[in-house]
Amino acid sequence: MKDMDNYVIKSFKHNGRLHRMWMENRRVPSDMLHPSHAALNLIVTVNCRTKIIEALGNEWYSRNPSVTFFIPGAWYNIVALIQSGGIRYYCNIASPPYVYGNVLTYIDYDLDLIVTPSGEKILVDQDEYERHRLSYHYSPIVEQKVKEGLAQLTARANAGEEPFNWSQVNAYYEWWKERWGSHS
Repeated sequence: MKDMDNYVIKSFKHNGRLHRMWMENRRVPSDMLHPSHAALNLIVTVNCRTKIIEALGNEWYSRNPSVTFFIPGAWYNIVALIQSGGIRYYCNIASPPYVYGNVLTYIDYDLDLIVTPSGEKILVDQDEYERHRLSYHYSPIVEQKVKEGLAQLTARANAGEEPFNWSQVNAYYEWWKERWGSHS
């Protein structure tokens, strides 16, 4: 395995404190991206049963395979969780991704949009956002970016735009299984 095959994803809170780390994520090479994803310059990672380390040090392993989509410049990211009942999208309102070497970071702004396999959309953690908005003193610019990110994400989900495409999620997961599935 080359060092760059594996990416660590680190999520922080607005105050700079670590929130959570996903330790083993395989980035889909740009030449393997679906043309519509390549056109958006998406960063796509795949993991399964990856170790997750929380801010306080407790560790656990993810239960479901996931394909995560980061759109440069977008104030959200989209995690497609592959479950027995279908794909559930867990979408984080977050700062745009920053990549340095094999580490991808972003700031988590608490609001999450869940899109169920049946297409239902559920906004969660509004209370957490409000609490952190006050305690971390979000600037008007950050509040505006969060609001815009949520609106853009919701519009994308409602329209079924990329990357809300279960067949492409499955194709990325199959790519991962062919290369690393036997090592998990």
